[in-house]
Amino acid sequence: MTLPPTTHLLYLHGFRSSPKSTKATQMAARIADRHPRVHWWCPQLPPSPREAIELLMQGTAGWPRDSMAVVGSSLGGFYATHVAARTGCRAVVLNPAVHPARELVRHIGDQTSWHDPSEHFLFRSDYIDELNDLEVGPLSSQERLLAVIAKGDELLDWREMSARFPGSRVKLVEGSDHALSDFEANHLDDVIRFIDPV
Repeated sequence: MTLPPTTHLLYLHGFRSSPKSTKATQMAARIADRHPRVHWWCPQLPPSPREAIELLMQGTAGWPRDSMAVVGSSLGGFYATHVAARTGCRAVVLNPAVHPARELVRHIGDQTSWHDPSEHFLFRSDYIDELNDLEVGPLSSQERLLAVIAKGDELLDWREMSARFPGSRVKLVEGSDHALSDFEANHLDDVIRFIDPV
């Protein structure tokens, strides 16, 4: 089934990140400039994974499922996969965390925001259980997901990321890094084409 163009777009940042992230601001600028009819939402996600998903599902409750899309980076990619599983919407994941409970257990305790080190938050041990609870199996509509994965990711294993989405389109990038520092130059256009905004 051919989906209509995307009218509502959700962007999800990664761990310790914010709506001020480079990829989020680059994408927001592109949408505002060339696709002003798209409803854009990039919320600051709470540290609690359960509260983050509750915020997202409540905030998108009135969105049309066939014409909404979600883009997520790193931990935001994990959340985007969860949202896609529950809504059936299009999704793009950028170097997505596949098993964040395993990766983030060493970050339990006081943390600082990447974009404002004066901002602190507590990453609690029970958040690991919340992450485990949010894991979803294979997506029922794998073709509605695009994964952009960098072999040069210094934090996550590109093989594990690629294996997570066997029926989806995977753009495997030679080199680059976890932040996809070449996002605007080399990947933003592909993301835009995949989500097909009005």
